[in-house]
Amino acid sequence: MFDGYDSCSEDTSSSSSSEESEEEVAPLPSNLPIIKNNGQVYTYPDGKSGMATCEMCGMVGVRDAFYSKTKRFCSVSCSRSYSSNSKKASILARLQGKPPTKKAKVLQKQPLVAKLAAYAQYQATLQNQAKTKAVVSMEGFSWGNYINSNSFIAAPVTCFKHAPMGTCWGDISENVRVEVPNTDCSLPTKVFWIAGIVKLAGYNALLRYEGFENDSALDFWCNVCGSDIHPVGWCAASGKPLVPPRTIQHKYANWKAFLVKRLTGAKTLPPDFSQKVSESMQYPFKPCMRVEVVDKRHLCRTRVAVVESVIGGRLRLVYEDSEDRTDDFWCHMHSPLIHHIGWSRSIGHRFKRSDITKKQDGHFDTPPHLFAKVKEVDQSGEWFKEGMKLEAIDPLNLSTICVATIRKVLADGFLMIGIDGSEAADGSDWFCYHATSPSIFPVGFCEINMIELTPPRGYTKLPFKWFDYLRETGSVAAPVKLFNKDVPNHGFRVGMKLEAVDLMEPRLICVATVTRIIHRLLRIHFDGWEEEYDQWVDCESPDLYPVGWCQLTGYQLQPPASQSSRESQSGSSKQKKKAKSQQYKGHKKMTTLQLKEELIDGEDYSFLQGASDQESNGSANFYIKQEP
Repeated sequence: MFDGYDSCSEDTSSSSSSEESEEEVAPLPSNLPIIKNNGQVYTYPDGKSGMATCEMCGMVGVRDAFYSKTKRFCSVSCSRSYSSNSKKASILARLQGKPPTKKAKVLQKQPLVAKLAAYAQYQATLQNQAKTKAVVSMEGFSWGNYINSNSFIAAPVTCFKHAPMGTCWGDISENVRVEVPNTDCSLPTKVFWIAGIVKLAGYNALLRYEGFENDSALDFWCNVCGSDIHPVGWCAASGKPLVPPRTIQHKYANWKAFLVKRLTGAKTLPPDFSQKVSESMQYPFKPCMRVEVVDKRHLCRTRVAVVESVIGGRLRLVYEDSEDRTDDFWCHMHSPLIHHIGWSRSIGHRFKRSDITKKQDGHFDTPPHLFAKVKEVDQSGEWFKEGMKLEAIDPLNLSTICVATIRKVLADGFLMIGIDGSEAADGSDWFCYHATSPSIFPVGFCEINMIELTPPRGYTKLPFKWFDYLRETGSVAAPVKLFNKDVPNHGFRVGMKLEAVDLMEPRLICVATVTRIIHRLLRIHFDGWEEEYDQWVDCESPDLYPVGWCQLTGYQLQPPASQSSRESQSGSSKQKKKAKSQQYKGHKKMTTLQLKEELIDGEDYSFLQGASDQESNGSANFYIKQEP
C-alpha cells in the first residue's frame, strides 16, 4: 500500500396594464376562401376542404392541413407520438378507446386552418386530459459504449459557453492524469490509483489505469466533473492510499519509482478543479421568481410565469394563472423566450393579462440583469419595415426555413415575423425575433447555401423564385446589411455528438448529432429518428449540451430510438390501424408552442412601444457559399 504522491507538475408587473387594446386585423385578400369559426377568421390558400381524422388523438380537421404524405396525423407531435417509445402509454390508451393523454394534446401544433368540425369537442376533451407524461427508459444506454462501438466523436465542452465549465475547461485533453477509485482491488476500504485520459467525449473521459500500457481490458468511462475524479496529488493531501490494480500488481517491484517516472512532466487537473465545477453549477435563477415567457398556446404574446425548479440552468416555469400548476414550460435561463417583468410593455409586444391581480406570497420579480442581453442596434437610419420579405426558421417547424414577412417593428430591435401563406388573420401565429437573431436571414440565403427553402403554403409557381415572388406580391426584400453576420469560431464539426433539447417537447433532452454546418447555423439530428425530425439551431443555442451533461446535472437523457422498438409500437397498433408510415413534415419548435387555438381563453393586450432582453447575435456571412 502506498502513500499519495505530489509528483505531477504543473409591482412593476406587466399584468397591471389595462389601457392597451388588441391590434386591428388586416383585411383578407378577396381571392382566398374564408372559413369562420367562433368569431375567428382563417384563410386557406389552396381551397381544399376534405376532412380527415388523426389516428393518434382522434381530432377531425381539414385534410390538407394534416401531416405525412398519407395525411394520417393532425400534427407533427401526433405523427411522432404514434411510433415513439416515450408515447407508449398514449398509444395504448388510444387503442383502448380512452381519452387522449395530456401530452398528445398539449404537444400538437394546431394546423394552420382551424380544425373546424372538432373544435367544440376539442375544448371539451382538453378539460379531461391525463396528467402523465411518459419518457423513454435510459436502461441499457451508455454514452461510453455508444461512442466506442461506433467510433463517434463528441463536441468538446468548450463549444458550449452556457454549460458548466464551458468557459474554463482549460487544457483537459488526452494523456491528462487523474486520481480515481481503484475498482480492481479486493481491499475492504476505498483506495485510489492513477489513470490517464485515453479519449474525451464531452464531459466523459475514457480512463486507463497507469501500468496497463496498451492493455484496454479495464478501461472505463467516467465523468470528469464527477466527485470521484481528482488531480494528481489529491490522495497525498487527503491521506488516501494509492494502490495498484490487482491485475498488474506483479509487474513492478517498486511502484513508487514507476509513478515518479511516469508522472514527471505530465499534466493533471488544476488543484481547484472541483471548486470551479461547483461554482459553474450555481445558477442565479431561483424558485418563486417571476418572468415573462412566450405563451406556448399563442406565439404572438407573452404571459407571466413562475420558476418552479432549476436543473442545470434549465427552468421549469409554471404559468402564474395555472390553478393546478401543471401548465408549464421548460427553457434555459439564457433562452430568448424569457424576459423580465415589464419587457412586453417596454417594446410594444402583446401580453396576456393574468387573472391574478397581485403577486402570490413568496413570489418576486426576477432582476432584469439576469436575463440574456441582446446586441444594441441603431433603428434611427435605414431599418426593417413592415412588409419586407426575408427567410426565417419556422418556430413551429424547426426543420424548415420559410418565406417570411416582417409584420410589425417593435422597439429595441425586436420584430414580429409571420410565415407567408400560413398566417392566421388575427396575427396570433406571429412570433418575435430580434434583428440580430440567428434565426432570420436575408432573401437568397437558402439558395446560396443549398438549403431547401419552404415556399408559402398554396404557392403553385414552383420551383420558387424570389424575384418572381417579390414582383407578384409588390414587396421588397429586407436589406442584407441589416442582418447580423457575425460567425464565431464555435468549434463544431459535422458528425459530432451532443445532447440536445427536443424543441418539439422541450422538457426532453436527447442523444443527437451535428449533421450540417452553415456558418453559425447547425443542423441537429436526433439519433434513431428520421431526418424529418431534424432542427436548425444556432451554434450558441442554450438548448445544446456536451455529452455527459445530463449525468452531471441529474437530468434524464433520452437515448436513441431503436428501429426494433418503433416497429413493435407499430405492430401493436395494427389491432386497429394500418402500420405507421413514418412520414412527417418537420417537427415543431416547442411542442408546447401551439400555433392555432381560439383566443377565447384570456384577454390579450398590445402594449404601446416604449427596453429589452432576447436572442443572441448573428446569422452568417450570407453571401459566401459554404458547402455542407
